[in-house]
Amino acid sequence: MSSVLQPAAADQHPPAVATYRPVSSHLAIAPPVSVVIPAMNEAENLPYVFKTLPDWIHEVVLVDGNSTDDTVRVARELWPGVKVVEQRGKGKGDALITGFRACTGDIIVMVDADGSADGNEIVSYVSALVSGADFAKGSRFANGGGTDDMTFIRKLGNWALCTAVNRKFGARYTDLCYGYNAFWRHCLDKIDLDCTGFEVETLMNIRVVKAGLRVQEIPSHEYLRIHGTSNLRAVRDGLRVLRVILQERSNRRALRRRSLQSPMVDAMRGEVS
Repeated sequence: MSSVLQPAAADQHPPAVATYRPVSSHLAIAPPVSVVIPAMNEAENLPYVFKTLPDWIHEVVLVDGNSTDDTVRVARELWPGVKVVEQRGKGKGDALITGFRACTGDIIVMVDADGSADGNEIVSYVSALVSGADFAKGSRFANGGGTDDMTFIRKLGNWALCTAVNRKFGARYTDLCYGYNAFWRHCLDKIDLDCTGFEVETLMNIRVVKAGLRVQEIPSHEYLRIHGTSNLRAVRDGLRVLRVILQERSNRRALRRRSLQSPMVDAMRGEVS
C-alpha cells in the first residue's frame, strides 16, 4: 500500500506553528525556558544576576524567602514580567520546590541569587537538553569549569561526597554540591524531591541517576558572592548531604530486597526449578 498525503478538510485547522527562539548564532529552540531564582535579602546582588540572563528566556520565577530588604521590588524593576512566588517554608530545597511548581516552561534552570553564576552559560545547558540530555548538571571541576568561592576544605569535602555518590550509585560526576543545573520539566515526576535544605542538589543528582535519566555535565565557573554572606555552613550542611547519601543508599537496598522477595520473583524461581 502506498502512502498518500491527504489534503486537509475544509473544517480542519492547520497544526500550530512552533515559535522558535534564537539562543545563539547557530541554535534556535521551541521549548520555553523557565529560570528559578531562590532569594532572601539579595536586593544588592540581583542587578548582577539579571544582567547576565538571556533575553530569550520564557519566564523568571523569583522565590522570595520572606526578604526584609527590597529584593522583590528590585526584581520587578529589573525584569518587569518576573513571577514572584512567596516561600511558605524555609530552606533552599523548599524554595526550589516551590519555584518548580510555579514554572510553566518545558525546561527549568536553577540559578543562585548571589551573583556567583553567569547567566550567559544557560545557552550551554539548554543546548545539552535539546541535544538529548534529560538533566544538564553544572560542574566546577569538569574541564573548562572553575570556582573562585570554594576553600580547600570545601573542595575536599565536595570531592569526598562526590566520590561516595559515584561509587554507591554508579554515577560519574565530577561535582556534587553545585546549584546551577537545568532539566526537562518531566524529570520532576521521576525524582520526587522531598528535602528542605542545601542538600537538595545532592538529592537531585542521586535520584536522577537512580531514575536512569541521561545526564550531561556542563563546565561552569562559580564566582564569588558579590554582597552579603551565605547561609551555607560547611560542616552542618556537609553532614546533611552525607545523611541524604546514606538514606538514599538504604532506600535502594530496601527496594532491591522487596523486589527479590516479590511473588513474581518467587513464581519465576519456581518455574526454573
